[in-house]
Amino acid sequence: MTTALPHRPVTGILWMLVTGLCFIMVTALVKYMGPRLPAAEAAFLRYGMGLVFLLPTLGALRQARLTRRQWSLFGLRGFCHALGVILWFYSMTRIAIAEVTAMNYLAPIYVTIGAALFLGERLALRRIVAVLMGLAGAAIILRPGFREISTGHLAMLIAAVVFAGSYLIAKVMADEVRPGIVVGLLSVFVTLGLAPFALPVWIMPTMTEVSILFMVAIFATAGHYTMTLAFAAAPLTVTQPVTFLQLVWATALGAVMFAEPVDIWVVLGGFVILSSVTFITWREATLKRQVTPNPHATKV
Repeated sequence: MTTALPHRPVTGILWMLVTGLCFIMVTALVKYMGPRLPAAEAAFLRYGMGLVFLLPTLGALRQARLTRRQWSLFGLRGFCHALGVILWFYSMTRIAIAEVTAMNYLAPIYVTIGAALFLGERLALRRIVAVLMGLAGAAIILRPGFREISTGHLAMLIAAVVFAGSYLIAKVMADEVRPGIVVGLLSVFVTLGLAPFALPVWIMPTMTEVSILFMVAIFATAGHYTMTLAFAAAPLTVTQPVTFLQLVWATALGAVMFAEPVDIWVVLGGFVILSSVTFITWREATLKRQVTPNPHATKV
């Protein structure tokens, strides 16, 4: 008989703080690099160099006995995630860091909708209200009719949708395949999925750009690892509210490092979205059928 690991809420919160800092470094580096490299090429280089971190798992990947259906689902997930990563890179170089961060919180909202439509999840009244809150938060950020909606905003809206599709497939595969295989094959298939988009627009990257993208790969990998440690130490209901600090840090970073004006509507909209995600997470944890991923899970 196995015993549950003890909850360590303070440890979980600390690891989630480190996770947030890692992902803020990802956004800062991509923003600093600028838009010279096409988004697809930058994303391909990031994932291609990130494959080095898969070397310890090569044995497990080679021994995985997957069915044709599972290979197809992994390929579909890789394509969805690749498209989301391209759109995320594009948005990051064209709109404020705080806006990208806040709109990234929409992915779990879309996952909740998709789980109801495709996985048979029951969409109770409380969850419907939470979803509507999340969409209202997006409307607060975008304020259509009161401000210009740029291509960066539209790209981030679509990115949240395709990231949600990626994590819905991950939910299905996590019930059939070991988590390490799911994570490893995501990196492989995303790299393959990015290649056809990157090669036609390829321009020679500078050593500085290559170095920045390698640092992005390091911080992204570290962030996913520390996020796993946070989840192991404490339940999502404890660690989820900490993710709001990432929006605070993103706003401060944009203002101090990139002279981006602080938009109180973006902060308010992000808070509304994250509040709805936190409520959905709490309800699903209570019912012991967690589907909604942490917002950090959709990071590159």
